[in-house]
Amino acid sequence: MRSFVFWPALFFAAFLPLSAPAQPSQVREIVLDNGLKVLLLESHKSPSVTFQIWYRVGSRNEQDGKSGLSHFLEHMMFKGTDKMAPEEYPRVIAKNGGRSNAFTSSDHTVYFATMSREKIGIAIEMEADRMANARLDGGYFEQEKKVIMEERRLRTEDNPVSALAEVTGAVAYTVHPYRRPVIGWMGDIQSLSREDLQKHYQTYYAPNNAFIVMVGDFSSDEILEKIRAAFGSIPRGPEPPKVEVREPPQRGERRVSLKKEAELPFLLFYYH
Repeated sequence: MRSFVFWPALFFAAFLPLSAPAQPSQVREIVLDNGLKVLLLESHKSPSVTFQIWYRVGSRNEQDGKSGLSHFLEHMMFKGTDKMAPEEYPRVIAKNGGRSNAFTSSDHTVYFATMSREKIGIAIEMEADRMANARLDGGYFEQEKKVIMEERRLRTEDNPVSALAEVTGAVAYTVHPYRRPVIGWMGDIQSLSREDLQKHYQTYYAPNNAFIVMVGDFSSDEILEKIRAAFGSIPRGPEPPKVEVREPPQRGERRVSLKKEAELPFLLFYYH
């Protein structure tokens, strides 16, 4: 799964011609009784629909010693429910001509699929199922931990630019959780438990801590009925704890150097 920052406004913009940007009135916003926010934008240029569900949880919601928890949970969300076998979600999407993926950032965890207008209900139903019923099967826990550790080695430890960005971020912030890498420190990944994942899931994966974004060839009234049918019965969860850490003012320049085998030197500046 990928880890980067992506914003709903950019998602909407990708489906609109440059000469006619979306006006606020074109986006329909609804909040279900359980707190789930839904943002809908009809675009009938092609017979496809993109569905995204954004959870308001990322690396900033983690504690020292538990870095990488949100990203780890993203991986485990593909390990099935009582109705859905492990890895069935992407197989079903692909079998029905769609594509899907997920990513984790500092602030959000996002799952998304693009399918034909006739098939998009499949993705909606499966996302609702795993919001409420993710199994987080212990049999896959250690296996996935090894996958994530290897992902970290490949993308960060063996990549000079990524490694420098990680240590620079850790120096740029002194107390704010943005100083921790999204994928997590290797030692933290190794020590995470299934109980940590279960608690994280129960705390943050609730309709009142999520919002749905949909753009494509659909009728807003019809798609809203599908969303209500799939998500409406999921109960509101407790309000997640707020991140209220404030970074103290920076009084001077901070520098860090990292020596790695590389073809060329690399210079990185952070401003915050």
